Amino acid sequence: LFFVFVLIAFLAKRNWGLIEALAIVTLIKYGIWAVVVNAIMIYVKGPIGLMGYMLMLSHFAMAIQGFLYAPFYRIKKWHFIVAAVWTLHNDAIDYLFWQMPRYGIMHLFVEEIGYFTFWLSIAVLCITYYCCLREQRKQFSL
Repeated sequence: LFFVFVLIAFLAKRNWGLIEALAIVTLIKYGIWAVVVNAIMIYVKGPIGLMGYMLMLSHFAMAIQGFLYAPFYRIKKWHFIVAAVWTLHNDAIDYLFWQMPRYGIMHLFVEEIGYFTFWLSIAVLCITYYCCLREQRKQFSL
């Protein structure tokens, strides 16, 4: 959803830093998360069918999208901080209050998935910092 707003801003030759920060974090995080959870599902239960594999492929492409558009983003530190707080708060709500996505028999592994999700969020925030905030980052203009 955030990425749609980023594209709208790009069409208007504008940058919306906060939305860009939320977009890159969610694209990469949920792209990787869906691939990993589906891979676990394959390991535990066996083949997941054509739609499941298409879901994995489309989410992998989502993560790649996050990286491809990173040089166009103009994220400030406060945008990054808000995105980090929002992301980690979302993880807390999902896994402490059981609001996470329900998917097949994966409820048997909710603690492990929650722990993985937290560290995935930390890793994605580090990647976002590296791609969008460090001094020597690659930047392209709109």
